[in-house]
Amino acid sequence: MEETMSGTLVANLAKDLGLGVGELAAREARVVSEDNEPRVQLDLQTGELILNEKLDREEMCGPTDPCVMRFQVLLKKPLGVFRAELVVRDINDHSPEFPEREMTLKILETSPPGTVFPLKTAQDLDVGNNNIQNYNISPNSHFHVSTRSWGDGRKYPELVLYKELDREEQAELRLTLTALDGGSPPRSGTTQVRILVLDVNDNAPEFAQTHYQVQVPENSPVGALIVKVSARDLDTGTSGEISYSFFYSSQEISTTFELSSISGEVRLIKKLDFETISSYELYIDASDGGGLSGKCSVSIEVLDVNDNSPELIISSLTSPIPENSPETEVALFRIRDRDSGDNGRMTCSIQDELPFLLKPSAENFYTLVTNGELDREIKAEYNITITVTDLGTPRLKTEHNITVLVSDVNDNAPAFTQASYTLRVRENNSPALHIGTVSATDTDAGANAQVTYSLLPPADPHVPLASLVSINADNGHLFALRSLDYEALRAFEFRVGAADRGSPPLSSQALVRVLVEDDNDNAPFVLAAEPGYLVTKVVAVDGDAGQNRCRSYQLLKATEPGLFGVWAHNGEVRTARPLSERDAARHRLLVLVKDNGEPPLSASVTLHVLLVDGFSQPHLPPPEAEAEAAAAAPADPLTVYLVVALASVSSLFLFSVLVFVAVRLCGRGGAARAGRCSVPEGPFPGHLVDVSGTGTLSHSYQYEVCLTGDSGSNEFKFLKPVLPNILGQDVGRKLDVKPTFQSSLGI
Repeated sequence: MEETMSGTLVANLAKDLGLGVGELAAREARVVSEDNEPRVQLDLQTGELILNEKLDREEMCGPTDPCVMRFQVLLKKPLGVFRAELVVRDINDHSPEFPEREMTLKILETSPPGTVFPLKTAQDLDVGNNNIQNYNISPNSHFHVSTRSWGDGRKYPELVLYKELDREEQAELRLTLTALDGGSPPRSGTTQVRILVLDVNDNAPEFAQTHYQVQVPENSPVGALIVKVSARDLDTGTSGEISYSFFYSSQEISTTFELSSISGEVRLIKKLDFETISSYELYIDASDGGGLSGKCSVSIEVLDVNDNSPELIISSLTSPIPENSPETEVALFRIRDRDSGDNGRMTCSIQDELPFLLKPSAENFYTLVTNGELDREIKAEYNITITVTDLGTPRLKTEHNITVLVSDVNDNAPAFTQASYTLRVRENNSPALHIGTVSATDTDAGANAQVTYSLLPPADPHVPLASLVSINADNGHLFALRSLDYEALRAFEFRVGAADRGSPPLSSQALVRVLVEDDNDNAPFVLAAEPGYLVTKVVAVDGDAGQNRCRSYQLLKATEPGLFGVWAHNGEVRTARPLSERDAARHRLLVLVKDNGEPPLSASVTLHVLLVDGFSQPHLPPPEAEAEAAAAAPADPLTVYLVVALASVSSLFLFSVLVFVAVRLCGRGGAARAGRCSVPEGPFPGHLVDVSGTGTLSHSYQYEVCLTGDSGSNEFKFLKPVLPNILGQDVGRKLDVKPTFQSSLGI
């Protein structure tokens, strides 16, 4: 019912549509009305349709009955449109009203009983039974009122004379006309009827047509002539003068048309609108001066012209849209044209070159969707023009522009400007020195494009990368954390990473190689082998088993007994004290190896050692070549004298040194017998060692050995055997089973 208060329950849409309450919210249900007036609203939590405002049927529909408010229930995901109608029922909230407070009738005194005189009708904004149902007139002795109906069901009154008038007896009568509606309780309206009794007028006006039909285009200008009605009266004088008027005139008719009382011309005083009112019914009265009148009706049909451009109403718009998304709904809209026929038929389109599609659905709804995945890095914004064109003549169109933004998805990893970087820094640099910059860019946007730099863990765990360099996480600047030393570290490389701040983050890597450039910051120094330096290792093999193959080594003879020592269990030959310039350049060592059998068997080997200042001296010649060279060269007397003199002067000093060396050798010998073994470390020094086989060895070999004073590293480099000797001389006891001996410079 109209006038129902706001908030009143209309229906439960969830129940009527067979949907769950949660489904309405999930599918974003909404109500869309034809006139875009939010008279009802949908509660998504309960599924109830409730009134959003108090409804006034007369304001919504006027005289139209029934009053129907059409709307759609719009659902998404998937799209669904349900058409609904809300019928607003009339209540009796308006009373009948006459257009004038008083109307005047002129009636001849000679009018016979039964003569009918039309009266002006009242108006009631209500419809149906609540509209005017009956007329009556105040009690009198001459007239009564008869209620008649038009073709559309509306009632109008007629004054009927049932007793003759006598002007000389009563020249004027005043009656009250009452209009009653059919409401409960009924409402009424009144007007005064003034009746003037006239002398004889025996001809009433007659219209040329009792009914006129005209068609008027809705775009007719104000002042245009709609129709001209014409009536004639056979009387003369004032009895033949005709005056035209509307005897039934609603508010809409009286504000739209103007009737000339003299000429009978009906003209427009307001623009017509086919979409609002498509037809009018006029009732015109022609009265003469003697009080007689005639009536006619005029039916005016308003012709539609294409004067309304199509309308586009956006129901929902989604922007921005994530890139790389499949078919996505961008907009949901409705189109309409208030014209009729071809003037109201429409087509809808967008530009061809855009990656979007229009999908029509029910009730002139359209969905704008993406036609494939969008890439923000190619295009981040689309301007879409939706064009709606009707099929009228001339064609009218409406264009609606919407802007769709494409939001970024983290689909691009940062990219370095170079796959690898080479940086150079001079040694002895100051700490925190800026040594270079790496740079990466990300084509994404926002946080997805913000790049953070970091050092990646080195492939070699022994490289102390964290103490060498650091990187600025924001700009990729690289810094040397400490002073670099070319002699200790000539180059190093590491990988840097660039990660964005997306979710999940993407990253890339680049290789950075740092070359340390040399500075002249080291003076020359002399290398000397330290005590315990590994000179070589004597390796022997024994074909026996058990205790018979256990071997021990000992130094039988040396040029300087305190300079070298042999470890008993592994055959390692090491220096026993630091080397000095006073030591002889050439040394001969005789090493004995014996097994643990009964009786023990043994073998021996001779080592020739040359002390050198560097690696530029020639190879040590074979002992045979040295002997031949010594025999061929005549002795230098001066050299002999100098050697004898130096030995005599230094004898006491040498004796003290030998005692000290002997004590040290005894200590090392005990350690060797205890089975201890030390593996010296250090860089690779240079010495020349000559190994000659004796005893059971069938060949003698000469090796080049590098010795250095740096005790941190002891390594060997085999060059090549110089000359294979003929069979050696056995200095051990000759038994049936002899151990086989190998000389090796292995670690």
